[in-house]
Amino acid sequence: MPHNLQAVLRFPSSFMDRGLPPGRGYRVLVGSAIVLGLAAILYAMLNGELFRPIRESIAEGNLSAMVLKPSLIWVSMGMLMLALRTVLWFSYRPFEAATRESAPTMTVVIPAYNEGPMVEQSINSVAAARYPPGKLEILVVDDGSTDDTWTYIERAAARHPGLVTAVRLERNQGKRVALATGFRAARGAILVTIDSDSVIESGALLAMAGPFRDPRVGAVAGKVAALNRDAGFIPRMLHVRFVLSFDFLRSVQSTYRTVYCCPGALAAYRASVVHEVLEPWLEQRFLGVRCTYGEDRALTNDILDRGYDAVYQGSAVVHTLVPDNYAQLCKMYLRWDRSYVREEIRFARIVWKRPLVPMLLAVFEKLITNLRFPVAWTATVMLALMAVSDPMVLVRVLLAIGVAASFYMLYYVYTERSMRFVHGIFYAYFAFFALWWIFPYALMTVRSRSWMTR
Repeated sequence: MPHNLQAVLRFPSSFMDRGLPPGRGYRVLVGSAIVLGLAAILYAMLNGELFRPIRESIAEGNLSAMVLKPSLIWVSMGMLMLALRTVLWFSYRPFEAATRESAPTMTVVIPAYNEGPMVEQSINSVAAARYPPGKLEILVVDDGSTDDTWTYIERAAARHPGLVTAVRLERNQGKRVALATGFRAARGAILVTIDSDSVIESGALLAMAGPFRDPRVGAVAGKVAALNRDAGFIPRMLHVRFVLSFDFLRSVQSTYRTVYCCPGALAAYRASVVHEVLEPWLEQRFLGVRCTYGEDRALTNDILDRGYDAVYQGSAVVHTLVPDNYAQLCKMYLRWDRSYVREEIRFARIVWKRPLVPMLLAVFEKLITNLRFPVAWTATVMLALMAVSDPMVLVRVLLAIGVAASFYMLYYVYTERSMRFVHGIFYAYFAFFALWWIFPYALMTVRSRSWMTR
């Protein structure tokens, strides 16, 4: 991936981005389309031609009905969940940012390993952020890099004396150890983590501090966008995917104050609770193996387990380098999915400690979300068998993917007035054909520590 910030920071482009924030009239129009789209999809399920073979198989009561009927029930529950998510999403509002006068002391920890010149760009973006002097410190921890990363860290520290402190570990020990080193040395009441391949917008730190006015908030997730979004087809798709993951899913989760993962690219934590959970988080094991990845979701789970809330701050934006080729993409998703399996099991125990309404919403969402794996795999096998005798089944499946992806893009264009939504439709087909194997493989190799970046 490119490390020159100027080479990748090319947004907005003339064709894909309009460069205009969506106005009220635009949002009303797209919001109406979302509501009508939900109604249209429901009608198609009940009476439309698209699902006719499935309904006929169920009516015949043959072997495929044993699979397709539960699948249709799950899809119906999924539509109910989508409708509920939509209502919650419409109600989400970012927290008010902290003012320069009210801003708490803050420590930004940037762990780095073989990052090269990009780490300097990351440090400079934090140093240039609007945050009151004397209340901000930046700790950069080089996790035993074997390239020239330390040279760039030292140069940035020399450029910002008194603000940036550089720490060098003698050998590579993993991202958790690098973060823990920074956490232990931090003096701020708020701890912020930023990945060394990421740059923040100038108002991000004040925005991240805002939610901590509420003493119940223990963790805050920032909004992650693809920095190198114009570097190729995969980054273009991932940018749309990231916007949906944050502006839609985390906005919904934030309304019931249970964001499941505050991403390492930009997350903030109440220092007092981090120190409470630091040692068990650092020594976490799963199935007898020490955990070396998924540190962001693990820390979020630890904080939720202590009874604090985790929320999303959509006005705090970080731009991060994303994979630009298939191999890197698979490695990233493999790390995420292995962590997902581990932390979902943990969250299944934590969720019962949440207040009643957040608990019920989280249980419902997790039930429907995780049932998608056995339901989707089994239904796919049955549809493939049906396609042997009726090739039009495959055509209908591909059409259904396109219709569903196009509908989801309405959520994207609601927040970003951009033609980039077309890449979200491409991503749906790309994931169906090229990424289907990753989660099953992650599940079978959940104890493995290979294909890691730290």
